[in-house]
Amino acid sequence: MVCLYNLSYSRMALLLVSIGLHICYGFAIPTPARQVVKVLPSQDGHSHLVPWIDPRINGGRFLDYTTPKYGEPLNVIISALSDPFVLTDDGLHYYAKSIGFSEECLGVHIGNVHDADLGDGDGRKPEQFLARQYYFPIWGTCWESVIGGNHFRAWKQNGTQANSGAWFLGVSKEEHSGKHHDIVPNGYNIGRDWLVSRAVAGSRWNGRAWRADVEWRELLKPGKEGVNHGIEQDGRVAILTVHSHGRPYDLDITYYAFLDFLLTSYNDELSTLIGTFTLSLYSFVRYLLDI
Repeated sequence: MVCLYNLSYSRMALLLVSIGLHICYGFAIPTPARQVVKVLPSQDGHSHLVPWIDPRINGGRFLDYTTPKYGEPLNVIISALSDPFVLTDDGLHYYAKSIGFSEECLGVHIGNVHDADLGDGDGRKPEQFLARQYYFPIWGTCWESVIGGNHFRAWKQNGTQANSGAWFLGVSKEEHSGKHHDIVPNGYNIGRDWLVSRAVAGSRWNGRAWRADVEWRELLKPGKEGVNHGIEQDGRVAILTVHSHGRPYDLDITYYAFLDFLLTSYNDELSTLIGTFTLSLYSFVRYLLDI
């Protein structure tokens, strides 16, 4: 490793600047809150992790409350067996960005706030997160608000009667603003399948990487009965278990080793500048790719 006491003041300054830029661009990630997965005893006397709890057991349902008469399918569940970070509020925002969604345009909510009853004792509660497809990194969801695209609403199952910690999502694809963001034909299935395909393929954002396993269950009544806009859906719900994938900073070891080699093998300022510039450029480019 680098022997700091052998470095000149100028080389020491360059090294500290490089590491400082690397921290700013590569490690600006909030510390995730600790997530406790609910454990329930079973009939055999052993305890089992609960990935999610069927809302219908305690009077909930797999349709949200869009209007007094109609609702939209809760067609994706992020299991409580997923990466604990994804199960936090901040973590869901990070994960959404990794699979092509982001917060609403300029933080302004467009459309109605939907309620859902997850059978967890909280009754009907408003959506906790509305994410829209983003087409490019900066203000990308503003474009979705104009031309339409995929979006989802999310609720967390964390009431006193069913505290699984799982996320329930209502995913769909909507029309452009000229059609008042109505759901496109077959839009509930299309939106769900788009999200699932990206989750299963694997994703990364801001130095974190994930890959999801999917289990398909028919938990909704197929058809359009009670479904908003009278659009048919196939009744299937995708249950995702999102795994943290690999070590997000393996490349950092390579670049620090490269910098260490330059600093210890060549006693000149040019080598230090090359190492500093390379590491800083790498950090900055990775930051741009991850936003």
